[in-house]
Amino acid sequence: LSMTCLSGSHRPKSNPSLARFICTELTRGYFLEHNEAKYTERREKVYTCMRIPKELEKLMIFGFFLCVDAFLYVFTLLPLRVLLALLRLLTLPCCGFSGSRLLQPAQVCDVLKGLILVLCFSMMHYVDYSMMYHLIRGQSVIKLYIIYNMLEVADRLFSSFGQDILDALYWTATEPKERKRDSIGVIPHFLMAVFYVFLHSILIMVQASTLNVAFNSHNKSLLTIMMSNNFVEIKGSVFKKFEKNNLFQMSNSDIKERFTSYVLLLIVCLRNMEQFSWNPDHLWVLFPDVFMVVTSEIAVDIIKHAFITKFNDITADVYSEYRASLAFDLVSSRQKNACTDYSDSVARRMGFIPLPLAVLLIRVVMSSVKVQGALSYTCVFLFYLGLVTLKVLNSIVLLGKSCVYVKRANMEDKLFEPPSTIPSSTKTKAEQIPVTPGSPPSSSCSSSVTTQPTPRTDPLPPPPTDAPPAEGEAQAASELKHRTPKKDLLEIDRFTICGNRID
Repeated sequence: LSMTCLSGSHRPKSNPSLARFICTELTRGYFLEHNEAKYTERREKVYTCMRIPKELEKLMIFGFFLCVDAFLYVFTLLPLRVLLALLRLLTLPCCGFSGSRLLQPAQVCDVLKGLILVLCFSMMHYVDYSMMYHLIRGQSVIKLYIIYNMLEVADRLFSSFGQDILDALYWTATEPKERKRDSIGVIPHFLMAVFYVFLHSILIMVQASTLNVAFNSHNKSLLTIMMSNNFVEIKGSVFKKFEKNNLFQMSNSDIKERFTSYVLLLIVCLRNMEQFSWNPDHLWVLFPDVFMVVTSEIAVDIIKHAFITKFNDITADVYSEYRASLAFDLVSSRQKNACTDYSDSVARRMGFIPLPLAVLLIRVVMSSVKVQGALSYTCVFLFYLGLVTLKVLNSIVLLGKSCVYVKRANMEDKLFEPPSTIPSSTKTKAEQIPVTPGSPPSSSCSSSVTTQPTPRTDPLPPPPTDAPPAEGEAQAASELKHRTPKKDLLEIDRFTICGNRID
């Protein structure tokens, strides 16, 4: 039949027939090597989808322990830092006043965080968890499903705006006095921060109560509907256009969501174990539901990221770049001239704010566990020492891993940029150049430790160019070469980060 479409000079000698057509269909051949590039690309996409679970989970585990480190900081080191700041205030009249500040900016921020925690915890005592649980349990399944979706949206909105409120408070409280102030004052900002943390804590409590109702329902219909809601997330994200920067933001959001869900499961288990007088047999009753929630979270993340990378032609190596970017933030915040605390850096990058979640967890633990007698207080003190040990161990391991990731990504040169070696003329010219979104955070900061550099939308800094340096830049480079020799991160002592000794 195909021969009949040819010109008259190439017509077949015999007429076409059904037998000839069937014979041609059974015996015709084709050669895949004639389109080698196309099929090689298809095979690479399959291999990329197979690598996504491994690379994604590496990023998720690293980000999860970053959230654990920031969360444990609230319970372990923050109270000690607040005590040191208060001790400085008490001993200031004896030692004499020297300097322009009563407290350092970091100490002011620590005291503000401690006050917010104490006030919000006191306000949470007036919220009855049992009454909220029974109020939610009396609603229909469909209404609870709608409420849970609304709570997820509200939690994201609160997280996106909450860190801005806290940063505004920190900067208003530590802003240099010689500058012209255009703020409304420290007290209004402090009241806004307390009001935000309290509302966000109640929001997370309602989420935990809804999840607890789903666990305790007889037919498990609400829990099944809530788990199916995770798969609806695939439909809303897979078929959209994603760049590398957008995928990085989604990965950070997934890390925060996974950690928050684990804390909510911990709260649900604590409340259920209290109702059954801490019977260990009841824990095995809760285990299948907990396993279903965790498995659905992991499966949805893997499927979502696998198809997003497939449809947008993104390789699996991009997750190692994201991990190096998070590691760069951690190592940068450990320097003496850091512009922000590492816990706040994690909060800005991932949208994870530990204060509301910490307030709720303290409220649930205090109402579930009764502490009476000297032996009980001794156990609490030993448990606190265990948390401090876990926090220190986690920080050391994260710091070592971060140095390795930064070294692999060739980003260690960005950590050796002391501002004192830059001439004033060159520095003036550099300040006139706007900061590009892909540039790494600069090492020169304002006087406050809470200021955050321009956020980087590109997870990795741009590669160095081969353009000849200017005269001022050449002079700065020569001075830097004579003053600060380049060091390899792997040759530095384990407790020395970026040339700054950690005491």
